[in-house]
Amino acid sequence: MNTRRQKSQLEFVAMMAALMSIVALAIDALLPALDIIGFHVGTTNPSDNQLFIIMIFLGLGLGPLLFGPLSDSLGRKPVVYMGFALFVVASFICVSTDTLWVMILGRIIQGIGLSAPRTIAIAIIRDLYSGDYMARIMSFVTVVFLLVPIVAPAFGKLVLDAYNWQAIFYFQLGIGAVVCLWFYLRQPETLKAENKIPMSKNLFKDGFKEVIQYPVTIGCTVISGLIAGSFFVYLSGSQQIFQEQYGLKEAFPYIFAGLSIAIGLAVFSNANMVLRFGMEKLVTVALSGFFVVSFIYVLIFMGSDNPSIEILLAFMALQFLCIGFLFGNLRALAMEPVGHIAGIAAAITGFISTIMAVPISTFIGRYLKDTALPVFIGFSICSLVALLILFYLKRKNPQGLNKSAITDAT
Repeated sequence: MNTRRQKSQLEFVAMMAALMSIVALAIDALLPALDIIGFHVGTTNPSDNQLFIIMIFLGLGLGPLLFGPLSDSLGRKPVVYMGFALFVVASFICVSTDTLWVMILGRIIQGIGLSAPRTIAIAIIRDLYSGDYMARIMSFVTVVFLLVPIVAPAFGKLVLDAYNWQAIFYFQLGIGAVVCLWFYLRQPETLKAENKIPMSKNLFKDGFKEVIQYPVTIGCTVISGLIAGSFFVYLSGSQQIFQEQYGLKEAFPYIFAGLSIAIGLAVFSNANMVLRFGMEKLVTVALSGFFVVSFIYVLIFMGSDNPSIEILLAFMALQFLCIGFLFGNLRALAMEPVGHIAGIAAAITGFISTIMAVPISTFIGRYLKDTALPVFIGFSICSLVALLILFYLKRKNPQGLNKSAITDAT
């Protein structure tokens, strides 16, 4: 019986990671082809090419506003199918256009579609788990999920060299179809009939009013937005940094994979450490480390050229080790008080963090021209503000952030 339960949980973790991994594949597999796609749609400005990555995050922020409430009313599974269908339509828009703004529109719609499996995966996990155990499951899911960023750029380059940039989108559709079929056959509905919320015009408004009553939920969501915003600059600008500033076009997929491994090691460690130390302590230490490392880089290299690639990678690896302890724990802390409305809560918190992250990353990315310094300036500023918010929350909730209640707002 215990062996059967372990196998079932292993498949569950793999399936939730697969649902979320389509997002990573849609982002990271495209990185080696950004300059080629930019040329195809008539732009040679690296800052414009960054929009092919950043704008999918805009869709990922907007989509949950639709899919979150729908999942609390219709159930988790139908909403996942809706999202995959929209992703298919958007992918064909992307491969058939030769215009910059239509390509950006297609990427936004891709993000909206993929926000369904991404958001619903979190809601399903919250349906079944809570507290530090939810953080543990999220860590395991994220470990598997991070296998995709490790291999996606190399996969994208392999497809690009063998076929063309459009083929990357077709391969993504094929993988998405396999994941959707697996989900259909093997994942039961997790939203119980008695917990379904009838659709109404006030569903989102009522859900938003309830979510904002939890300061820890909002505070951790804002912190996630700040960290995600600075991290998106790296995602959208990594091709520009390594291929153009350092001239490492052939090595770029392997560099990206190596840095993703740094995040994966931290997430894997987090899965075991979170039950021992708790989410709050790990977030505090990781966020402090994130600020210190980035601030040291800024102090050393302000006003100078890029350091050697070895030094840059060492600093980035330390940054990403810290990030590996942040995202899963912050998400779990934010969702802890709102499990009774997990779908709409995942939607609202995802919307807030992403809508914060997109303008932050777009603004910082415009300064990413000759050196990688703007990435670390963004890291240091965003993490400093995040630390101030975290210390405020800890002062307002001395009993612990994961034990917060509505009364904390008073």
